[in-house]
Amino acid sequence: MEHLLFLAHRIPYPPNKGDKIRSFHLLKHLALRYHVHLGTFVDDPADWQHVETVKAYCQSTHFASLNPLTARLRSLAALVGQRALSLDYYQNRGLHDWVAQALESTPISRVLVFSSVMGQYAEDARLKRCVVDFVDVDSDKWQQYSAKKTWPMRWLYQREGVQLLKYEQQLAARADASLFVSQAEAQLFRQLAPASAHKTGHFNNGVDLAYFSPAHQFDNPYPAGSAVLVFTGAMDYWPNIDAVQWFAKDIMPLVRARHPAALFYIVGSRPTPQVRALADLPGVSVTGTVPDIRPYLAHATLAVAPLRIARGIQNKVLEAMAMRMPVLVSPQALEGIDAMPGQDLALADHAEAFADAAVTLLENRNGQAERLAAHAREKIETHYGWDQQLASLPTLLDSQLPVNFNES
Repeated sequence: MEHLLFLAHRIPYPPNKGDKIRSFHLLKHLALRYHVHLGTFVDDPADWQHVETVKAYCQSTHFASLNPLTARLRSLAALVGQRALSLDYYQNRGLHDWVAQALESTPISRVLVFSSVMGQYAEDARLKRCVVDFVDVDSDKWQQYSAKKTWPMRWLYQREGVQLLKYEQQLAARADASLFVSQAEAQLFRQLAPASAHKTGHFNNGVDLAYFSPAHQFDNPYPAGSAVLVFTGAMDYWPNIDAVQWFAKDIMPLVRARHPAALFYIVGSRPTPQVRALADLPGVSVTGTVPDIRPYLAHATLAVAPLRIARGIQNKVLEAMAMRMPVLVSPQALEGIDAMPGQDLALADHAEAFADAAVTLLENRNGQAERLAAHAREKIETHYGWDQQLASLPTLLDSQLPVNFNES
């Protein structure tokens, strides 16, 4: 087996965040074909428990501890120059040294970079083949964030978007291939980095079809007889925070006016004070971290994804669909997902439309909720298995030929 360097900005182990799910399945796929040498960060103390599990897939590893507060303070040094703060946030001398030592002692010639910020560790000339999984266009995400902020954070986020895009363009130029989570993300990056457009492609996120399956039996975590709308996701992530605040404050009152028994459950790790405060609203509950989100999906009446800011593919939508749930999404949450509104899921674009659609599905008028749920599972089974999504990756890593997705 050949040796491969895998660089990931967070320890690749689910189910905490969507990017961890993607990187974990990448790691599993790579471990079948290569001796994997993993360099990564641990930014949540709870994730140290997963180190031994991750090591089992690897020939060698380096786990760099990252304190988010310290990293934010350190990143401010980038303001004095023309450098993205995100790069300094993930700067670590120990990881640099480990990469250098691994390349010196092991015949590693190919690297898979997961997230653009890890590209700074893949600049050694001995790495002859470099594939970057950007996942999302992070620079554009910062620009979206800036639109929701006031000065000085608006200026800071706009600056980060500009500086990070410069680095993304540089990284894509020297990489052999750049990959994204959806066709829409790849097309956006082709427009932003036209010199690398021909070697920019994508593979969708997948779903573990056996794990997220309606065949499992779970105890009901909800009050008996309740009609629950559920949102799942990491609740320290700003787009998720914005989504649940909007839904709890602007949409749920409209739903409960017509369906008084409806409850809204926010299920996810590390809820911020703004999220916890939503539990004071009628019919709203915030669980915090749960050991398993599947019972909350299996026993809900409806899964909702009312995101107003989004990049890439929303795993929360795919997982709910895999659990044979009716799912109600915003246009932003639907982006990049091959699903037809009205057949595989429901779509709404403003508060009143969300409330109307939610009430219709809660009441399962004309069997609509059941039809959506059945089509949702079928869509995931047909299009979103991980093996199917990752099938072309070894070719990109092993080929000695230039990549040209335009010829595919």
